[in-house]
Amino acid sequence: MNMISIQRTLLIALAATMLSTGCKKYEDGPAFSLRSKKERIANTWRVEQALNGSQDVTSDFDQYELQMLTSGNATLSALYVLGEASFELQTNGTWSLENSKEDLVLDFENNDADETYEILRLKEDELWLRTMDNGLELHLIPR
Repeated sequence: MNMISIQRTLLIALAATMLSTGCKKYEDGPAFSLRSKKERIANTWRVEQALNGSQDVTSDFDQYELQMLTSGNATLSALYVLGEASFELQTNGTWSLENSKEDLVLDFENNDADETYEILRLKEDELWLRTMDNGLELHLIPR
């Protein structure tokens, strides 16, 4: 075996080890991504599924939309319909990654909307979050 073959074999082994052990940051993945966490978070999201323990509470979140920009700005919107009347709630704020980029912190003008989430999955088309206090799990997909 020549020196180039040995180096190539070592590089392949090193890359395989890194991919299998060092790249999975979140509980539910992904194992590897070429896009930064900031780029994957920046999107307009809606709740596809919401779980409170084993109870499906998705219908409680149907009206919400969360926009997060790469600049760190965020907007939370909700459209409520009560019979013939409807009204929209919108609050602006910021988002940031904390705790070695394992937590997503949302800080809005309306403090009732502030929350810190553990990131369970962060893909370009999926963002799974769990609240720190009561274990509510939100599965978000792009709008």
